[in-house]
Amino acid sequence: MKSRNRKSILQYSNTQILQYFILLIFIISSGCAGVSVEEQKEADFHYKMGVAHMNEGNVQTAFVELQKAFQIDQNNKELLNALGLIYLQLGEIGQAKKFFLNAVSIDSGFSDAHHNLGVTYINARQWDSAIDSFKKALANPLYQTPEKSYYLLGISYYRAGQFDPAIDAFKDSLKRSPRFTIAYYGLALAYNKAGRYGDAAAVMSRAIEADPSYGGSREKFTADIKQKILTAKGDEERDFRDYLEIMNY
Repeated sequence: MKSRNRKSILQYSNTQILQYFILLIFIISSGCAGVSVEEQKEADFHYKMGVAHMNEGNVQTAFVELQKAFQIDQNNKELLNALGLIYLQLGEIGQAKKFFLNAVSIDSGFSDAHHNLGVTYINARQWDSAIDSFKKALANPLYQTPEKSYYLLGISYYRAGQFDPAIDAFKDSLKRSPRFTIAYYGLALAYNKAGRYGDAAAVMSRAIEADPSYGGSREKFTADIKQKILTAKGDEERDFRDYLEIMNY
């Protein structure tokens, strides 16, 4: 499988981009109070099966397995997080939020669940709540993929019209992972809205150079954008049109 960092932002819809940045967790908690050893083994089995089906895209089968685990053990933060991811994929924002909140109530330093809660708030267009969740995810110095939360923190600031903080967040994402090319596109958009047109053009050129989908070809990038605009809507369409505007600087 190719590295996810090597895929272009332009290959995904808004919903797919959000799903792309959701972090799946594979660690299983054990020894929960009130659950026998045998029950815990059964819960762990269903949890493993649920995660496996989730990774294969079998959402309903994954949902059933995770629910079986949840009926046995309702205090496993990893399980709660996984159920939140399933509900998020199903578009049930309220249920997703509930499970992520339950997960972080068990462990306030559970960065992955804070990140996923932030994604849930982005889906609900609740930018301030999303910003708060990503900041909580990033507060843990042991968090292993901060570039993803910094990127979505930048997106949240950008959608909220706070362009300077968005610029800082995108820069922080790239500091953590310079090859995380999707953050360059966000940074170019933020520079553009902040009126820093020269910076926007420079970062866009750098993004196209770094993005293996384009290999530095401005012509290929422009053609791809124009094709994407034909079916894009809302924020995605506006972003694509801003890309073309930046290309003219």
